[in-house]
Amino acid sequence: MSLTVAVLTFGIIFLAELPDKTALASLVLGTRYRASYVFAGIAAAFALHVGLALAAGHLLSLLPHRWVEGVTAALFLVGAAMLLFHGGDDEDGHAAKEPSANSFWKVAGASFAVVAVAEFGDLTQIMTANLAAKYADPAAVGLGAWLALCAVGGIAIVGGQKLLKHVPMKLIVRVAAAIMVVLAAVGIVKAVIG
Repeated sequence: MSLTVAVLTFGIIFLAELPDKTALASLVLGTRYRASYVFAGIAAAFALHVGLALAAGHLLSLLPHRWVEGVTAALFLVGAAMLLFHGGDDEDGHAAKEPSANSFWKVAGASFAVVAVAEFGDLTQIMTANLAAKYADPAAVGLGAWLALCAVGGIAIVGGQKLLKHVPMKLIVRVAAAIMVVLAAVGIVKAVIG
């Protein structure tokens, strides 16, 4: 395993993932749930995607792009609706309580599902497959890509936790829902026009 290939892959994937929708999803999940539970779910989803990218290689880029965009758009609309209707505050306007210790599987599972669907066929997954094909070092590419994805997700989760200390949950929920609606609209347009 080449350390140079792993570091190069980390840098490329890290920069590509920073402005991605998964970072937004991680930030929102980080404002609502225990950070370690969310991170466990997203790290597992990223491992799945890196594994798929390494195993499938160039085949991932052949998936019907319109279908992936349509499903992603629908999930963003559902996510926006859940945020708006569930709200972020209780009746007294206080931030939602930290989930109980026995809700790990629920939070990690939901985080896994959101990221697994959002990342399917994503640019970073295709880039990981391309890097694996280019360098013929799947272990180095896989490790570098997974660490980069986890780093961006971790930054977003911690950012969400810190943001909650200074910004009311209601505002975070509304802004996140608005961004999700915009991302859904972009996805619908891409699904329709190709």
